[in-house]
Amino acid sequence: MSNGNPGDSRLSKNERRGAAREKARIKRTEQKKKDKRTKLFLQGGVGLALIAIVAVIALVLVNSNKPVGPGPQNFASDGIQLSQGFIATPTAALDADADPIPSVVDEESGVLDIQMYVDYLCPICGAFEQANGEYIESLVENGAATLEVHPITILDRLSQGQRYSSRTVNAVACVADSSPNDFYSYHSALLSEEVQPAENTTGLNDDELIALLDTVGVENVGAVTECIQDESFKSWVSNSTARALSGPIPNSDIAQVTGTPTVLVNGVKYEGAVNDLAAFQAFVIQAAGDDFNESSTSTPTPTPAP
Repeated sequence: MSNGNPGDSRLSKNERRGAAREKARIKRTEQKKKDKRTKLFLQGGVGLALIAIVAVIALVLVNSNKPVGPGPQNFASDGIQLSQGFIATPTAALDADADPIPSVVDEESGVLDIQMYVDYLCPICGAFEQANGEYIESLVENGAATLEVHPITILDRLSQGQRYSSRTVNAVACVADSSPNDFYSYHSALLSEEVQPAENTTGLNDDELIALLDTVGVENVGAVTECIQDESFKSWVSNSTARALSGPIPNSDIAQVTGTPTVLVNGVKYEGAVNDLAAFQAFVIQAAGDDFNESSTSTPTPTPAP
């Protein structure tokens, strides 16, 4: 009994052989088509995988080459220069890692150039401000001096992990960027006895830094608030501090900042007691030269040093 198809017995041997070859040919053709489809599928999958890999590499390269962000406006020198009436000298924003552009000092004008490097957690900075702030204000208000403030951050380690120094430098940069003529009011408030926190405390949180804007009358509060919350100038804060600590310090007789406060008058560093108004006044007069008393106005009466 045969298991073949009933019609196979009626085919000749050659016909059966031909039929078998045709079946084999058809099977090979179908297999080739299947192999081709598989190959195309695999190639497509590999292509997609390569595209994905290329996309990931491109993203990594873009992020690695991404600019560190801009610094604040009016801080091109890594400081903000304030003239009579505490009006800020306008300057364009630079990239956070760009070399600063030193402020121009007109040595022929007879106007004093006062520069200050401060950390808002530094108690000695607070003591200097509380002893000499009113005197410096009188000089700037009357056009006898310009004041350039360079806020830096060296005391983050003393705020219980809250990065108070860095956050306050960012905050004053936000004010300088959006409301520059209100900078001094905010700056001096942060160094006031009523506001400045003690070392080894958490300091003011962001909400309290924002509330202080209204207290001192800063304009453009919305923009400044968003800037503080986003810590928009975080990269600049770090980079500008590094530049101050490594130097050089333009328009001065020092190579770099070694501590705060660093106070320069016409490029010369004040080395006297920070809480001695009489000593600082004498230093200013000496740095200014013979014509100072003629061009300056009356100054506050010194109070005895504690």
